[in-house]
Amino acid sequence: MNFKELYKNFTLSFEVFPPKTEEGKTSLFTELEKLKEYNPAFVSVTYGAGGSTREKTLDLALSIRDTLSIRPLVHFTCVGSSRSEIAQYLAKVKELGLTDILALRGDPPQGEESFTPPADGFSYANDLVSFISSVNGFSIAVAGYPEGHPESASFDADVKNLKKKIDAGASLVITQLFFNPDDYFRLRDTLSAMGSTVPVIPGIMPITSAGQIDRFIKKCGAKIPAHVQQKLDRCVNDAKIVEVGIDHAISMCRSLLDGGVQGFHMYPLNKSVVISRVLDAVGVPGSGRS
Repeated sequence: MNFKELYKNFTLSFEVFPPKTEEGKTSLFTELEKLKEYNPAFVSVTYGAGGSTREKTLDLALSIRDTLSIRPLVHFTCVGSSRSEIAQYLAKVKELGLTDILALRGDPPQGEESFTPPADGFSYANDLVSFISSVNGFSIAVAGYPEGHPESASFDADVKNLKKKIDAGASLVITQLFFNPDDYFRLRDTLSAMGSTVPVIPGIMPITSAGQIDRFIKKCGAKIPAHVQQKLDRCVNDAKIVEVGIDHAISMCRSLLDGGVQGFHMYPLNKSVVISRVLDAVGVPGSGRS
């Protein structure tokens, strides 16, 4: 898809992950039917560590396209694949009629602390983007970190790396989760000052549990604002945490809309209820239920 054209109007999208069981897949499609009411432009499908869900990612993407008539954005990482293996995978993706890819370096396989590129593989996402760009027909999105990647020396260094991905052929940036709108605006405006014109779309994941906070925040380096943390500290169970998370997500989305964002990329964790409450409260432009 032409991302720049797509984001001339406010655009909503979601991210899902491949379920481990058929029951999980059935449940996911029930949830996606509910989220479809918000007229998403696309649904991105994640790619497991080390390529562990490669076939499931493609199968789910095809099912979303063919069953729900929603365009899929397929994740793909550098992890565990040589150049020739990546070329073979891209050929398969194109043969299946999938033309939109979210290109990522990827996380180290489970049990490994640092990223080690495979033999004849890629060390950085910009190299992967450049390689994919050499294969005609793909639209490429990449990830951005509003607070800087945890492995980067600084925010400025990370934004320079993000600009390399754009210069290599990416035409859309989707951010990792964050909890302070000012962090998003700093990333967007810094890229703009560097000459980038690609859409930078905020990734929104409402806080829903204490376990989620530990897993996701440690993984991507996001920081919870002090006033939100104080509310979370007073929560006696996850039900209370959900309410704090929803309230903060609503506040964030309103601030982001006021700041002129071109869309939201929502992380529903394969469930619709929390995201629906946020979107219904915010009244997203162009949504079927705005």
